[in-house]
This record gives sequence, structure tokens and C-alpha cells, in this order.
Amino acid sequence: MRQALAAVGTLTVLVLLVSLWALVQLRSSLPLLEGPVTAPELSAVVTVARDAHGVPTLTGRTRADLAWVLGYLHAQERFFQMDGQRRLAAGELAELAGAPLLTQDREHRLHRFRSRATAVLAAMTPDERAVLDAYVGGVNRGLGDLGAVPFEYMLLRSTPAPWTAEDTVLTVYTMYFDLQEADGLTERRRAHSEEALGPPLAAFLFPEGTSWDAPLDGSNLPMPAMPDGQVTKRAHTPVAPSDRSTEPASLGSNNWAVGGALSSSGAAIVANDMHLGLRVPNIWYRARLMLNDKDAGPLLNITGVTLPGAPTIVAGSNGKIAWGFTNSYVDTSDVVVLEPAEEDPALYRTPTGARPLNRVEERICAKGAACEILPIEESLWGPVIGVDRQGRKLAYRWIAHDPVAVNLRSMLELERADTSRDALDIAHRLGIPHQNLVVGDAQGNIGWTVTTPLPQRFGFDGRLPVSWADGSKGWSGYLAPDAVPVVYNPENQRIWTANSRVIGGEALGKLGFGAYAHGSRAHQIRDRLLTKQRFDEEDMLAIQLDDRGVLLERWQGLMLQRLRAGAGNPHYASLIPEVENWGGRAVPASIGYRLVRTFRSELIGAVYDAYTAPMRAGEPVPASSQRPRPITSKQADGPVWRLLTERPAHLVPPGYQSWDAVVDAGIAKTLSAVTSQAGGRLGAFTWGAANRAEIRHPLTRAVPGLSLFLNPPNEPQPGDLYQPRVASPGTGASERFAVAPGHEGTGIFHMPTSQTGHPLSPYYMIGHEDWVRGRATSFLPGEPKWQMVFQP
Repeated sequence: MRQALAAVGTLTVLVLLVSLWALVQLRSSLPLLEGPVTAPELSAVVTVARDAHGVPTLTGRTRADLAWVLGYLHAQERFFQMDGQRRLAAGELAELAGAPLLTQDREHRLHRFRSRATAVLAAMTPDERAVLDAYVGGVNRGLGDLGAVPFEYMLLRSTPAPWTAEDTVLTVYTMYFDLQEADGLTERRRAHSEEALGPPLAAFLFPEGTSWDAPLDGSNLPMPAMPDGQVTKRAHTPVAPSDRSTEPASLGSNNWAVGGALSSSGAAIVANDMHLGLRVPNIWYRARLMLNDKDAGPLLNITGVTLPGAPTIVAGSNGKIAWGFTNSYVDTSDVVVLEPAEEDPALYRTPTGARPLNRVEERICAKGAACEILPIEESLWGPVIGVDRQGRKLAYRWIAHDPVAVNLRSMLELERADTSRDALDIAHRLGIPHQNLVVGDAQGNIGWTVTTPLPQRFGFDGRLPVSWADGSKGWSGYLAPDAVPVVYNPENQRIWTANSRVIGGEALGKLGFGAYAHGSRAHQIRDRLLTKQRFDEEDMLAIQLDDRGVLLERWQGLMLQRLRAGAGNPHYASLIPEVENWGGRAVPASIGYRLVRTFRSELIGAVYDAYTAPMRAGEPVPASSQRPRPITSKQADGPVWRLLTERPAHLVPPGYQSWDAVVDAGIAKTLSAVTSQAGGRLGAFTWGAANRAEIRHPLTRAVPGLSLFLNPPNEPQPGDLYQPRVASPGTGASERFAVAPGHEGTGIFHMPTSQTGHPLSPYYMIGHEDWVRGRATSFLPGEPKWQMVFQP
């Protein structure tokens, strides 16, 4: 007994010692909040004042000095996040987190972005490089001044590598992976659908827009013709059903502006909420940068969000202009068919003769596993990304591979722009994933354009993979800046974008036919903007928080009509009260909203599952526990609604006797969902039960116990993917702001999770509840609570 007690006592002491050591290490890795820091790299003193939310105000004399200190703060608060971003872009995450990430690393390493970063750096001007080098120096000093490495590295038993200038370029490349296609999926699917289904049915199922589009110029796209009776013969191919899904979600954003004629101050008001995957900590880091020259006076006073890993403000207001972004989904890439040369199939044809593919070997390593060699084939036009149905190799021409894809200089220019017109001119030189820039200035002017150089195509429109071998098709550089569409001070004094088509006609042809989002969000924002003639920031927030299910209203009517027709069925009768009184809003307590939402999803899935069966024919059979991935469209709502309202007898999907049978199947699937997802208890089938936040720190997926310390409460949330208040598990508004330049004191700002990634920080998760509840909080930082002084 004495020996057993001694062993237990020894074990207890060891556990206590280990726990004490871990706590000491955790506390040692907290960022510095107060006191002086000696920094010989600076040219003058820089002060940092943090408010109760941890939002810093940096005041200095040169932009390079501010970049150094911002890098210091980023490293102390967010280095693990920064490390993850550079590794994701470079295809090096498995080195840190292990073999499960090797598949993603192989996909990303194909683009060799670490090597491409060298060309970006070589093209930088001396002033641009000075700011970047200062930032890099600040990052490494900030990391080194921590008393211990960030706690994530302790858990992973790893050591963080120093930051480099290439890593900042990789941080921007990460956003290309988030916001653009890295594999040409849209073009390849268009081609595949035409081959498997025939052009008429392919055009109908995969349109480029719907009647919900709300472009700024009021233009309409011609709707594809209803296919004739011959097209469905191909759809009788027996294929296992896929997992049901509605339209693919679009990572994107909302932004809009009203001109000075519609605001009480006479300045424009800009609203922006960028929708991204949500995590702990948040992707953005709030900051205010103030530049005061001892001779010239105030040179810069800018407030907004920064992306840890880069030294600039991404979106915000500088007192003269305010701006925000949404992903544009314009066409910035092309899949090129490589034609084998007749004299040697190992060569491919080009306009200047046959050439061999350049073969590169990349070494990929995973923590705890042996390294491997990844062979990559590169053509004149880009890396080989696969083969088509005829076995021909496909190359990928993507603007992200060009040095113009990353440009720090123009972001620094945008920070100092005086007018909306200046910002629109700068936009065409930006080096970021192509965005809808919406800008407003203190004089009341507003404008929109698409950022970043755009490809100048010749000989084709970019919709389908084609061969460039004979020189009749390809890119001839980039569109001239004055050829890029711009909307400036429209007559109605309103501009809005939400990832769908923004413009039509010849201008749309210049932007290309990318994978635009469904127009429901833009449609709803436009209609709200047109209902008032006077706005303030609270009005902007009200639109951002709009959770009305306008897109679902017609589906609710269809479901209710069919339920009433079959009211003799007790299962149908049980749904009628909830669907009839659904409330029309995506709120957590609503049973009716979830029923209608599920009904719509099941109908869209059933129709596409039946029609696209030939596209899945011949695909490898997945594991027994999985079904094939569904083939749907971001615009699927439009074609399916047309079918259900026009009800062409010759297009009843294979496996159904009539269109009523299709609708009944949707209801049956909805009832099945109540059984499988809510245990058959209709009262538990609420929207909130399905639409929880699920915002997590990456490590909590591997170590679930950490969620108690790192993750915010997994609360039900209002909103959905098809309305301004975008929300789904793990996705939503990564920030919200509404601000009039020159009147930032009345501006509004929200951000989920936290400024910091450290759970012991005094402001960890401060502000998150305001984001959850939609409570208005200040755009500007509050009163200083902690102060630091960086001295040269």
C-alpha cells in the first residue's frame, strides 16, 4: 500500500509539475502590452495604444516604421496563423501538422508559389521593398521577444521558422486559393457537361445567371431555351445516386455604397462584410495607422482591417475615402488543351513548334513521415493539371502565376488615395485576387470597378478548354486599364455587389464568364437600398443583418400548395402549420424556414441527380460509406424553378412519373430529414439546430479538449447563404463595417472571435458577442488601455 501511495503521489507531483510548466510557458507566450521596446531599425519613435478590445493605434513618422511595428504586433498576436497561411500557399502544411495534409500540399505545390514569389520580389520598387523588409524585420523581432513560442507550437512539438519577404507574398497567394479556382473546375465541368449531356441540356442546367441577377446596369442575360424531348435520353444511364446538395456555396462578400446626396453628412457611406471561412482567431487584425511628419503634419490616418502576414490595410477608411471588397468571380484563368506533336507524342504543339514539357521535382515532407518527390510537368502556358476525357493533357493558364498577381506598391497607394476616382485608377494596378472594389469619398462620390490586371483573350471567350497550339487563341497580355469596366456616380446614387454578375453587355465580355454566385443577395440588397432616400450607418447595418428568406418565398408557396393538396396524409398535415406560418426569416427558432429550405434543397438535388447521371458514369466507385459527389450549379435554383412551373412532360426526370411525383419526393425527403436529423421530433427541427456557428481553432479538431479553452460557444445563428446576413456552419461575415469617410466616429464595426490568438489575453473573444447579436460597435478604436513605445 505504501508503494502504491508513493507511486500515486509521485505521479500526482509529476502531473502538477508538467501542468505548472505548461501554464508558465503559456503565460510566457503572451504578447507584450505595455512598456518601452528598443528598436534600432526605426527612424523615429512609434507609439502603440491598444483599447479594451486589443485594437492598436500606431503613430509614427514613416510608413516603413509603421510597417515594422505592425509586423511586431502581428507576430506577437498571430504568428501561428501567419505560419499556416504561408505553408498553405506553398504546399508545406504537412511539415507542421502531419501526413493527413499531404493531399492538399500536393495540390498546392503544383503551382510552385514559393518559387514564383521570387519573381514578385524582383519586380518591386525600392520604396515598396523598404516597407516589406521593415515589416519582415518587425515580425521576426516580435516573435523573438515572446517569452516562449506561441502555444500551438508547444502542442505540435515544433519550432517556428523565421519570416521572410517571400512569406508575405505567399500570404497573398493564400487568398488566391481561397477566392479563385486553382484547377479550372468551371471550364472543365462546362466541357464535360456538353460532352455527356449535349449542349442544349448542359446550357439549361448550367446557366451563367438567372432572373435573380441584379447588375448595376439593369441588363439581363438571355435565358437558355427549354431543351427538347431528345436530351433526356442520355439521362437514363444507370448510376448510383449522389449525396444531395443545393448550389455550391460561394466564398464572397457583400458591399455597397450610397452617394453623398443620400446621406446627412454629404459624404458617401460604404458598407462591407467579407464572407470567408471562420476560425479562431479571425482572419483579420484590426488596426489604425497614423502617420505624422514633423514638418508636413498628418500624412495618413487610416482605420480598417489588416491581413496578418502583410503590412497594409485591406479595407477601411482614411478620412478621405472608404472602400471595401467582394470577390468578383470574373474569369482569370483558362484550361489549355495540349496537343501531342505528330512526330513525337512526348512533345506538345505550340505556335512556334513542338516543345517538350519541362519537368520539375518538388520535395514534399510530412511531420513524422518520410519525404516524397512530387513530379510536376510545366508547359509554356502553365502547369499540367490533369487530362481530359480523350486523354489529352491539360495545362492551366492562371493570372496568379504572373508577377502582376501580387503588388504591395498599389495597396500602399490606395491607403493614401484622396478621391474615389483616384482609388478606381489605382484598382487596376492592384495585385490581389480580383475583387469588386466599391469606394466612396468625403465629397460624396462613389464608384465600382474590378481590381487587378485582367487577361486580354483573343480567338475565344474563355468558357471552355481549347488548344492554343496554332496561335489563333490565347492571351495577349492584359486589358488596358481604361478598357476595364467602371461605374462612377450612377444616377440613382447607389452601388452594390455580392459576388454575382455586376454588369452586362460588352463590359461583361471583357470581365469573362467566371463562376458567378447566385444573384439573390445582390437582388435583396438592391431592393433594400431602393426603398429609402436617406441613409446613415445604422441603416447600412440593418441591411447587413437582413435575414429574410426572399429567395425561398416561392418555394414556400409551392410546398404549401402541395401539402394542402395532400392534407389527407397525416404526415403532410403535420407540416402545414409550420410551413404556413414559417415567418419568412432564417432565424434560429424557425421550424418552417428549415422545412422550406430542406424541401428546396431536396428538389434541386433530385433534379440534378437525375439529369447529370451521364456525367458521373464511368467515375471511380467511392468507398461503400460514401456516395458520389453531386454535380450542381450555383445557378441551379433558376433551371429547377422553371421546370417545376412550366412542367414540360418530356423533361420529367428519369425515375419519376410526373412533376407532382418529383415534388412529393422532395416532401418525402424532407420528412426523412426530420426523422434522421431530429429524431422524428418536428419541434426539434429548427433552423438553429442546423445552422450553428462552428467556429473553431484549427488544433481543436485534432485535440477536442482544447475547444473548452479556445473556441467560442457553438451557438445557433440567424442567416443563410442566400441573403445579406450570410451564415452557415464555419462560414459567415469575417467582418462588418459601415463608414462615411471623414465621419469615422459614427462608423460601425463588427468582427467575430478575437484580435488575438492567445486564450489568456485580457481581450480574448472580446467583441465576438457583439458580432453574434449584431450590436453596433464603434468603427474607431476606443480609449487607450495599454500603451507601448518603440524607440530607435
